[in-house]
Amino acid sequence: GSRGVGFIRFDKRIEAEEAIKGLNGQKPSGAAEPITVKFANNPSQKTSQALLSQLYQSPNRRYPGPLHHQAQRFRLDNLLNMAYGVKRFSPITIDSMTSLVGMNIPGHTGTGWCIFVYNLSPDSDESVLWQLFGPFGAVNNVKVIRDFNTNKCKGFGFVTMTNYDEAAMAIASLNGYRLGDRVLQVSFKTNKTHKS
Repeated sequence: GSRGVGFIRFDKRIEAEEAIKGLNGQKPSGAAEPITVKFANNPSQKTSQALLSQLYQSPNRRYPGPLHHQAQRFRLDNLLNMAYGVKRFSPITIDSMTSLVGMNIPGHTGTGWCIFVYNLSPDSDESVLWQLFGPFGAVNNVKVIRDFNTNKCKGFGFVTMTNYDEAAMAIASLNGYRLGDRVLQVSFKTNKTHKS
């Protein structure tokens, strides 16, 4: 098996320590081995870095060696959600990067790229969006739109991601993703209003 290593940078040491405490030795669903989470060996850096390493054992891999996935940057909420909350969802596999050629490039907001998520169930909350989008990269903000009277989700929400590439990958992977008995529609937010 080859060892995949990723780095996660936290602004505050306490956040990194919380993540290590919550995740070290956890076994993600579908993984053969528990993950090791520890500080990277460079104490001179101003910001703490937690090291997330995972043993991958897959018979289909032709080339041994480190996985060249871009290291995912998680907020602490995503990490802790991943450790404790993600067991309810089946793992998301990215079979093929859907072609994004010809998509309208949406307006970039000041804080990142706004993604529109449609066909959420009435009992969906923000944690569902964190769990869906967190694994793809840095998520700035999630918002579920609720009915003012019932406080139930109106069927859609928004996710803001920092990086275009990660947002595009999340959309390509999650558009058409089956969540419970619903198939999600995921796209960059445009100025057109969605017909419900």
